[in-house]
Amino acid sequence: MSLLEITGLSHSFGDNQLFNETELVLNKGEHIGITGQNGTGKSTLIKICTEEIIPDQGRIVWQPGLKIGYLDQYASIDTGMTMKEFLKTAFRDLYTLEKKMNELYECAANGREGALREAAGCQEILEHRDFYRIDSQIDLVCQGLGLTVIGLEHRIGEMSGGQRAKVMMAKLLIEKPDVLLLDEPTNFLDHDHIVWLQDYLCGIEQAFLVVSHDEGFLARTTNWICDIDHKKIVKYFGSYNEFLKKKTQLRENYTRQFSAQQKEIKKTEEFIRKNIAGRKSKMARGRQKQLDHLERLEALDQKEIRPFFQFDHGGLSLTGKLNVSDLTVGYNLPVLSSVKFSMKEGEKVVITGFNGAGKSTLLKTLMSQIPALNGNYCFSAKTVIGYYEQDQVWEDDSLTPMEIVSDYFPLMERKEVRKRLARNGISSKHAMQQVKSLSGGEQAKVKICMLTGKPCNFLIMDEPTNHLDVQAKQALKEALSEFSGTVLLVSHEVSFYKDWVDRVIKIDSY
Repeated sequence: MSLLEITGLSHSFGDNQLFNETELVLNKGEHIGITGQNGTGKSTLIKICTEEIIPDQGRIVWQPGLKIGYLDQYASIDTGMTMKEFLKTAFRDLYTLEKKMNELYECAANGREGALREAAGCQEILEHRDFYRIDSQIDLVCQGLGLTVIGLEHRIGEMSGGQRAKVMMAKLLIEKPDVLLLDEPTNFLDHDHIVWLQDYLCGIEQAFLVVSHDEGFLARTTNWICDIDHKKIVKYFGSYNEFLKKKTQLRENYTRQFSAQQKEIKKTEEFIRKNIAGRKSKMARGRQKQLDHLERLEALDQKEIRPFFQFDHGGLSLTGKLNVSDLTVGYNLPVLSSVKFSMKEGEKVVITGFNGAGKSTLLKTLMSQIPALNGNYCFSAKTVIGYYEQDQVWEDDSLTPMEIVSDYFPLMERKEVRKRLARNGISSKHAMQQVKSLSGGEQAKVKICMLTGKPCNFLIMDEPTNHLDVQAKQALKEALSEFSGTVLLVSHEVSFYKDWVDRVIKIDSY
């Protein structure tokens, strides 16, 4: 039974068309992963499903009465509430029903006819909806997502952005909607909590659509894949690995069909050229009409954009070193205390740990964006830092990548700016769009493009893979492993860093 039917979907951002007369059906119980390169429209599709974006054309029809849960990491949240108070709002209707039941029992005690029967009906609904297990449901999800260690009485306003995102995810899972819409749900989770979420999603009966660039996550949680490619949504049944094989076969078949059609077109055009004014002119005109009505296949060559990242020390001495001694970091209160470690020149170190442990706060302290609360840190005298911050914030998000990179490198010629963006995986179309209209992955590539343009001997990067597609992740992995300088990386993706880092520092205390 279909829960969602999308037909005739077409949508563009300016001159960039994402969808052209395509469709999607979500059936009961289907666990669908949405894949595609950065900029193909994965997050846009989710927003179309929630009516946050109205498409240029097409019909989006949900089955009436469905409860749809959408993970919006940027939604507003009452910062004055404690985590437990916020999570209990997921059961607001049940608490209202409980209040009504208690009032009915009081009425029954006062002799009101029929009140006892109504109260019993309310209680039956509460029992059926596991109302009396609310606290255990909250504890289960909070434990799985690593929120228990923060404390259920912790106020939302005192949490980091990543912690708030996890709290919103916890509320969504506790609500148990009929359909889940998840856009990059693993971005704020560490490895252990990703594993828990995988197991949780595998065990639910509800249907869901999930956007993720984590291949392992998709392989373990989905039984269908909807791949956005060439402005179409193609639905594949089976595991993620089966999808990859089927897609490769389909692309090979398409390429053969395209080549055969091109050969036939060339042959027909040659016949027309030779015979349009001769004895066979009538036949030539007939073939011209056939050509005019032919539905021509488009070449796929330009679809697979493989970025090339290269970090250059630009002749700087490779003396980037760091010494951290008894460092305490935080804002008003300590988040991470007594941190001690050192890095020698050319060393590559990754910092891991649960979300909210203070990894990003530590990096911001090292970059002097926030003052240390105690202790000290010291870079060697000739250290030149290149910093990648995970927050996608722009001074003016109405500017295009061309304008942003040109402003960042004022002496660089426009032609060179365009070449640099293209080398970093930003197409000519996307280079001329407002940066706020780009996907998270494309915005990340713009930031990396700016980082690769300035020589450094010490790279500090905070979760750079969060929004990147498979091709971009591989390109970044190669660039970091080949970089001759020092690297300090925060990451939760073991598969990304395990082959090239020298050391892992795990932060496992709150």
